[in-house]
Amino acid sequence: MPRVKKGVNRRRKHKKILKLTRGSFGKKSTSFRPANEQALKSLSYAYAHRKKRKGDFRKLWISRINAAARQNGISYNKFMNGLKLAGVDINRKMLAELAVYDAEAFAKLADIAKETLNSK
Repeated sequence: MPRVKKGVNRRRKHKKILKLTRGSFGKKSTSFRPANEQALKSLSYAYAHRKKRKGDFRKLWISRINAAARQNGISYNKFMNGLKLAGVDINRKMLAELAVYDAEAFAKLADIAKETLNSK
């Protein structure tokens, strides 16, 4: 079996990892082994937090809707329940946009929710 030398391939692999960890502190950006460990950890965090970001945005939307609903004299859960009973099908992202940028439209939705809850 012929002898295999790894010089070029190993250097290419090391350069790839060192490029990934360029902004890290200390040896994690200059030495291969700590850089490789950091790259693996960073990539796993990136994967997990792509999933977590969706929940973070949902929390943000809910807090914005709650604040705007309370300004209109209704709590978040009653507001959402009233909209559901009224048959208004609008997602939390759009409700949060209305709460921030179009307070009049949000106030109309809050009135719809209140009327629906009072009639039932």
